[in-house]
Amino acid sequence: MSRTAARLWLLPRLLRALLTPRPPAAAQPTRILVLHHLLLGDTLMLTPLLAKLRTRHPDARICLACPRPFLPLYAARPFGVEALRFDPRDAATLAALQAAGPWDLVLIPAENRYTPLARALGAAHIVGFAGDKPAWKNRLLDEAHPFPQSPATFADFAAGLVDGPPPAPYTPQDWPWAEPAAFQRPAGRYAVLHLGASSPLKFWPAERWRQLAAWLIASGIAPVWSAGAKETALVRAVDSEGRYTSFAGQLDLLQLAHLLRHATLMVCPDTGVTHLARLTGTPTVALFGPGSAVICGAGQYWRYSPFIALSEPIDCRNQHHTFRREADWIQRCGRSHGDGPGQCPHPRCMEALSLASVQQACQQLLAQ
Repeated sequence: MSRTAARLWLLPRLLRALLTPRPPAAAQPTRILVLHHLLLGDTLMLTPLLAKLRTRHPDARICLACPRPFLPLYAARPFGVEALRFDPRDAATLAALQAAGPWDLVLIPAENRYTPLARALGAAHIVGFAGDKPAWKNRLLDEAHPFPQSPATFADFAAGLVDGPPPAPYTPQDWPWAEPAAFQRPAGRYAVLHLGASSPLKFWPAERWRQLAAWLIASGIAPVWSAGAKETALVRAVDSEGRYTSFAGQLDLLQLAHLLRHATLMVCPDTGVTHLARLTGTPTVALFGPGSAVICGAGQYWRYSPFIALSEPIDCRNQHHTFRREADWIQRCGRSHGDGPGQCPHPRCMEALSLASVQQACQQLLAQ
């Protein structure tokens, strides 16, 4: 894959699109594309947008641009949505998106850097949020919605890109699942303890994971470790003797979803797997350190989900931007891990989450 090859594919088609009269926007679009290249959690938080699109356009072909690893999660076509592989560095995926068109409506729910691609794909109407930076990203929007200036989850305000009432609250029955590749799922009651996250600043102390695992055993629930393929060292640091079953680095996302569907409980940092557990309906305790429990919380769409977000006030969660937009209500920390200027050397926000508070949240979910 080559970013240069992708740009060479894009530029002549964009120029042609800019010089060619566009078709009028369709009153009832029949081909709709949600265009993004987000991480797992943000991708799954687009679920209420997909649900609302299907309600508003029951007969339309609705497609979701999607990184390759996420495609199996959409294989059974939830809400009748078709996931199309997309990598902005891969010209073949751009050509495939064009071949799947023409697109009556393209929705860009996060950064507007994909507006040139939307025009190159021949979009008749492009919708996104105003205020992206730099300003050139916004110029090709046909419809620019104001970024929310009051607290809301990304899931809820992304759905606001489509006019009309909000979608019905999510239930696990809304999401059909393809059959995963075979693996040995634990028998009996078990809790998935997912240790990994996108940054070391989201890691909970190893000793507290050990203590939580012991407490679960005493409660009659077997702990099961989970982490990504590059995070297996986290599990070894917590359970060096291998006392408990570990699936770290062994499961693809569809297998992990299957593991979560049958779990009694999950505890994890604020990461993509948190949102996967919401799709499966797994009772979840999410540990929020630098991230925002407002932006990434349950919100209105998942208000009936068994989900508890734990977060403690801390003075350095003091940045007010997401997706390059500013809003006073946003409180998060996007600093990288390190000792340099503007970095954070130590995850005080995660250490502020006590074992007792996590146990209490687990008990609350187990009692439901």
